[in-house]
Amino acid sequence: MEPVRFTTEDGVSLEGELRTPEGEPRGSAVLCHAHPRHGGSKDHPVLWAIRNELAHRGLAVLAFDFRGTMRSGGSYGGGRAEVRDVRAAVGRVREEAAGPTLVAGWSFGANVALRAAVDDPRVGALALVGLPLGEHGLDLPDLPSRAELSALDRPVLLVAGEGDPISPAPELRNLAAKLRRAEVAVVRGTDHFFWRREAELARVIGDFAEGALFGAGR
Repeated sequence: MEPVRFTTEDGVSLEGELRTPEGEPRGSAVLCHAHPRHGGSKDHPVLWAIRNELAHRGLAVLAFDFRGTMRSGGSYGGGRAEVRDVRAAVGRVREEAAGPTLVAGWSFGANVALRAAVDDPRVGALALVGLPLGEHGLDLPDLPSRAELSALDRPVLLVAGEGDPISPAPELRNLAAKLRRAEVAVVRGTDHFFWRREAELARVIGDFAEGALFGAGR
């Protein structure tokens, strides 16, 4: 694990950790954490599991802290300025590996990741975990418009726990219908936090990445 720092287009210094695979990486991934005002950071076990799984699949993986979180500079941007953080992270991880880039986000991070990807052709695929759609009480920017979603011609995985009130399966399926290339995965017997099911969630994302980025099994 290598600590890294990188700078956004508006001059904010962010802290991250880079996990590289054994051998030459065949692609890259960026991980976006949950809400920083509710304890979210790059160090949550959910993101650790995803990071390890994707590195095992041959990707260089960058997990980072959004602005104003932990040792990253700047201040909380309400989910709006954080789009710049994702763009900077994509640029940084692509310095480490040729090939396609997956962006994965959990909760708040899923909201930011989706909005960042709409205008960033460097993002080859999206894995959105626990995307807030139901009753969540979080102050989040609106998702992209229906026109923007329908124009997003890249593979998207929408995944949530079966008992997640923040990201209910029916709402995920409604969103998937607005996207060109979306699939929904529901992990049974868990909720928004995937307690003790982190490895299972990570395998779902790893399998998706194999198909979305490299065509494996598709």
